[in-house]
Amino acid sequence: MESENAENENMEIETISSVSALQAISKLLYPEEDDFESEQSSAMGAMGPGNIGPPKREENKVIPQTSSENCEEIWNPEEVSEGAEHRDTWDVRDTPEYEIVFKQQVGTEDMFLGLTRKDASTACCKDLVVKVKLPNTNPSDIEIDIQETILDLRTPNKKLLVTFPHPVDYINAKAFYILDTETLEVTMTMKRELDFINFF
Repeated sequence: MESENAENENMEIETISSVSALQAISKLLYPEEDDFESEQSSAMGAMGPGNIGPPKREENKVIPQTSSENCEEIWNPEEVSEGAEHRDTWDVRDTPEYEIVFKQQVGTEDMFLGLTRKDASTACCKDLVVKVKLPNTNPSDIEIDIQETILDLRTPNKKLLVTFPHPVDYINAKAFYILDTETLEVTMTMKRELDFINFF
């Protein structure tokens, strides 16, 4: 009985010393927090290493208010990612083989004279070309929808959704179907932030 009481007293002394040590560390780290010590003294039993420092304050979350005219909409158009309307998980059409190629226009002043700062990197490429293999496809059956960051291609047997690595000028895009290789080539000019440095 006496040994149990001694053990309990030892445990209480260890707890008090560890709590006082944590409070001393906290006071060294954050001396301006006076009310912090009074909050912790009321909860001495629940004190641990996570209690060092000032108490965590909850940040107020700003809830965007919708206008009365859009109150019947389920979501805002800004919340839907671009190209989400083209993703159809129930469509069983195959995805054709494709590749994305960077295209660069090089002249004699670049190759032989070195008058411009062009090199072989993709930073000096102006155009983006998407090559899609479409065997046994009639060119009149191809439907293409090009947006700033995606290309959506549909045929009776194939379906393709491509996300571009850079935004493109989709209004001036050009598409050619090459009958010999049965390949569709879509050429678009890229719109990157630092292109004014590379192309002057």
